[in-house]
Amino acid sequence: MVNSSTLAGPAAPQWVKSTYSDPHGGNCVEWAPSCVRAHGMVPVRDSKVPAGPALILTPGAWATLVALARATAA
Repeated sequence: MVNSSTLAGPAAPQWVKSTYSDPHGGNCVEWAPSCVRAHGMVPVRDSKVPAGPALILTPGAWATLVALARATAA
């Protein structure tokens, strides 16, 4: 985990709210696809705490997490 503020700067991530997030502001997860393209890593954070910690995943781990979310939602 890293603090989201350490990812700031000229190549700061462009955060995107996950489609699996609660649309009513409850459980909200954001990820930064720009970091996947630029650095080969997937930062994930709680959108309610933008300056808080970000979990850094490999693209493979992110794909597994998304697959688990899809299977659980079904």
